[in-house]
Amino acid sequence: MSLRIVVTVKYVPDATGDRHFADDLTVDRDDVDGVLSELDEYAVEQALQIAEESDDAEVTVLTVGPEDAEGALRKALSMGAHKAVHVEDDDLHGTDVIGTSLVLAKAIEKAGFDLVVSGMASTDGEMGVLPALLAERLGVPQMTLLSEVSVEGEVVKGRRDGDTASEQLEALLPAVVSVTDQSGEARYPSFKGIMAAKKKPIQSWYLSDLEIEAVRVGLKGAWTNVEAAAERPPRTAGTIVKDEGQGSRQLAAFLAEQKFI
Repeated sequence: MSLRIVVTVKYVPDATGDRHFADDLTVDRDDVDGVLSELDEYAVEQALQIAEESDDAEVTVLTVGPEDAEGALRKALSMGAHKAVHVEDDDLHGTDVIGTSLVLAKAIEKAGFDLVVSGMASTDGEMGVLPALLAERLGVPQMTLLSEVSVEGEVVKGRRDGDTASEQLEALLPAVVSVTDQSGEARYPSFKGIMAAKKKPIQSWYLSDLEIEAVRVGLKGAWTNVEAAAERPPRTAGTIVKDEGQGSRQLAAFLAEQKFI
């Protein structure tokens, strides 16, 4: 039986771009380019390595996002994933992590899975709780923040590195794992991979396909909300301390005033 690996990926605003909030205090995606979350590239890489070590494995990449999120899926497909699923629906606009975990879990169940691989966090929200939420909704074991992951038969094994020690973990499949940016550099898509990705299938699913009511997602269904946001103030000229014999005292006074010391 084929090992079914599902990788959750996210289409995020380019961190190098000039990002702004829209009138409803969600990110104005029309104002900045989007990319595949860098931390999710590590998840794709580890899934591909597991598949390459298996006699029979299939890697599906899954995202929840707007129409442009297809670009993130194409990037993952060009790296070597076999197929993709895109959950898109106008009612998803403004969905928080709780709603997103619901949609992803339903999509994962519909696609079928043995192993779910996620990045350690998204590069925009940076909450880092989605893998745990998925495991809870799917009713399977979770192994998070892994620096190393492998599958041997019906068991997934991994190493989690802490500040003072490393833990060796294992769980029976099906399971959910997340990997860190220390798990190994993600491969760069080859020209052949980029061309092949154009022919790989991307399924589009909507909330109705997953039997999810619109009231459970979107801004109205969110468990969290942004009440106010303001532009970061422009950078001003720094304070110059001239050393005329009292420079150290002036510097210490400035640091104390800013509560740095």
